[in-house]
Formats: sequence, structure tokens, C-alpha cells
Amino acid sequence: MTKINKEKIKVVAFDADDTLWVNEPFFRSAEARFYQILEKYVDKKENGKDFTEELYANEIKNLHIFGYGAKGFMLSMIETALETTEYKIEGADIQKIINMGKEILAYKIDIYPTIEKTLKALEDKYTVICITKGDLLDQESKVARSGLGKYFKDVHVVNEKDPKTYQRILNGLEIQPEEFVMIGNSLKSDVLPVTDLGANAFFIPVEDQWALEAVDEDTIEDKKYIKLERAEEVLNYL
Repeated sequence: MTKINKEKIKVVAFDADDTLWVNEPFFRSAEARFYQILEKYVDKKENGKDFTEELYANEIKNLHIFGYGAKGFMLSMIETALETTEYKIEGADIQKIINMGKEILAYKIDIYPTIEKTLKALEDKYTVICITKGDLLDQESKVARSGLGKYFKDVHVVNEKDPKTYQRILNGLEIQPEEFVMIGNSLKSDVLPVTDLGANAFFIPVEDQWALEAVDEDTIEDKKYIKLERAEEVLNYL
């Protein structure tokens, strides 16, 4: 069983989207409405179209240009709509897609039930920070709207969560990997790159997971993280 030496921990970091608050369901809802728009122009059975695959392919292709978040998602939906409908989609429907992107950027923050309790308990013992991927303006807005910003000494909005990024943050904090713990819902972004550095990680899975973040737990041979059901269970270890 993986253990954490809490006497060594100095910094506790939280992911934001789908760790602190609900996020992914808003994207999936928009995606479903997006497909309804496309079905006005394209018969999937007749044309053999797979809207999900086409949208996902564009999201992957555009990541290095638009980055993560609602804006890149919206632009990828527009590009997919144009290509799928052979540029026959009407301006009014393009506007609907833009409006869906705006809705995601302004959704009401729904904090997970045990998050604030957990942050309150940790802030007196450790330096608590937030590390999140996405658009700077969007992520800062969500932190502000959530009311949780008061618990974080700093909020790092990064383009990618890989060992290099985490090492840069550790260097800035002037701490060693064993003095750091990351808490998040993504094995790919919040757990594996952290444990690769020799740091600690808690994995809190969620039901809705973006395909790009999917990692099969059974494929991970050396499991050096602790899996929890909800955030407050962190307090059993720290």
C-alpha cells in the first residue's frame, strides 16, 4: 500500500476542474446539443459520419494552437461543423455554437460538498496551492467565482501538466518532490507526472472524464498514488 510521510509534506496542490467543482458535464451537454445541430444537415447513417470522432480529432489537432478550455472547444466545434456540413451550416447555427461556448465560460460554480471543509483543515498546516490547465482568464474567473481563492497561496494556470511543468513549480517553491502532494481527478495530468518525479499524489476519480484524460488504471504497473472517493478522505493521510 502506498504511504505518505505527512511529516515531510510542505505543499498541498489541488487541481481545479472536476476536483474542486463540477466542470466536464457542461462540456458534454454542449456537445450533445452540438450534435443535434449537425443532424439538421447531415444524416449520420447515410454518410457514415461519426460526429464524436470528428470533433475529438479537431480538438487534438488544435490543442497546440488554442490550448485547453472552453474557447478552444468552441472553436473546434465550429471547425467541425463547417467541415461536416461541407460549409452549408447557417450563420444562425454557428451563433448557437458560439453561445454554447459563452455558457460554459459563465456557468454557475458547483463546488463538491467536502472541498471547502478539506481546504479549511489543510490551510493551517501546509502551503495550499492550485495547479490547473486551461485558459488563464477562464480559470482565474472560475477560481474567483468559486470563492475558494482565499485558501490558495497561489494559483498556477499552465498549458500542460507534465513532469517538466511540475518540476518548474517545485523549483519555484524551493521544495523537494517528497515535500509535495498533488490532488486531482486525472491520472494522466494530476497523478502520473507527479509520481514520475517522486512526489505524492491522491487520485479522486469522477464519472465524467474527457477522453483525452483517460488512462486505464489496469495498465499502470507500479501504482504510487492513493485513490480516494472524495476530497475529505485526504485528511486521513495529512
